[in-house]
Amino acid sequence: MENIELAIIGGGSAGLAAAISAYDNGVKNIVIFEREDRLGGILNQCIHNGFGLHTFKEELTGPEYAARFIDEFNKRGIEAKLNTLVLSLSKEKILTYSNSKEGVTQVKAQSVIFAAGCNERTRGQILIPGNRPKGVFTAGLAQKYLNIEGYLVGKNIYILGSGDIGLIMARRMTLEGCKVIGVSELMPYSNGLNRNIVQCLQDYNIPLKLHNTVTRIFGKDKLEAIEICDVDDKLRPIKGHEEIIKCDCLLLSVGLYPFNVLLNQAGVEVNMKTKGSAVDQNLETSIDGVFSCGNVLHVHDLVDFVSEEGTLAGKNASVYIKNPDRKISCIVNVNSGNNLGYVLPNRIRVTDDLKEVTFSFRVRKPIKKGTIYIKDGDAIIKKQFKSFLIPSEMEHVVLKDVDFKTFTELTVSVEETI
Repeated sequence: MENIELAIIGGGSAGLAAAISAYDNGVKNIVIFEREDRLGGILNQCIHNGFGLHTFKEELTGPEYAARFIDEFNKRGIEAKLNTLVLSLSKEKILTYSNSKEGVTQVKAQSVIFAAGCNERTRGQILIPGNRPKGVFTAGLAQKYLNIEGYLVGKNIYILGSGDIGLIMARRMTLEGCKVIGVSELMPYSNGLNRNIVQCLQDYNIPLKLHNTVTRIFGKDKLEAIEICDVDDKLRPIKGHEEIIKCDCLLLSVGLYPFNVLLNQAGVEVNMKTKGSAVDQNLETSIDGVFSCGNVLHVHDLVDFVSEEGTLAGKNASVYIKNPDRKISCIVNVNSGNNLGYVLPNRIRVTDDLKEVTFSFRVRKPIKKGTIYIKDGDAIIKKQFKSFLIPSEMEHVVLKDVDFKTFTELTVSVEETI
């Protein structure tokens, strides 16, 4: 069995950034395992612009953003196994993988970075009644068919869900000459970035129905129509508020979830709120030397933040490889409090050289004015005022200049300010 220093599962924005970072921090024996035939991940099908404003201070398309990292990756001569499916990962960091050249093979790594991205929720997961006709797609799959394969999935389009991919596909289908009839959103607010609501819907006069959902699908062989309906405060359809919409294509933009199967099989502790792994401030999971980053850890709003997280994972993996027996003084658990959907990290492994920790979180609902609190029990460790917090945008708060050894259990929360 071959031994390597670092195995990275996933060759998208997180995996590429992690590989480059680990290499620059002294780890040279690195292999990326990517199931597709090219590096870049989901960025290859995201031909719209808006990427790279934080990382490169300029606006790029998805393929252009990926190309910047692929170029740096290739300059370093890092190995990538393409068309390669990782079948399993053990607690001992043994990867079993398969491809057409090597068959089924195993490799043992000193450290593993999991950067496999996320999946789209499907019709089956949200239980829309009706037959199963042609014409119902997840928004990301429709994007791949159009932008990579060159297939148009329909001409009269309705979209369920106002996540960013749904909003972007509303514009993309309009530019392709389709009629986008409208977008329904179950919640009383959009789950997409404000800029996408303006640029993808308002600029093209595409209506957005809030507190509204698809309640039925009509058509036997091909989609013929859908039924939409307003919902009440408990998200239940309101009788008498039904409306029939004729269309030949329904796109679902109803959320993403981390593709965490391999880590789950390895016995990694799961964060029940994100469905990704529970990690510490170094992005290390409950298995020593196994790290998780990017959308497989938690769904990000910007790819720039995915790359930043990958860079951090690569740096921390290199530190682990050089010093796997590092001394940990104590472990401080971290909880999400009022108005938070989740917070990361889930725990802090306190070492003598720990100087600061960045907490990332999302709020459960839009908050115009709020105060972010970090508490140890009832004691306020830090508070910070912030305006315009929305669920679609991830927030960050940094805690530094404190003695982490003195903490018992931290809670991060947001309180609305009147």
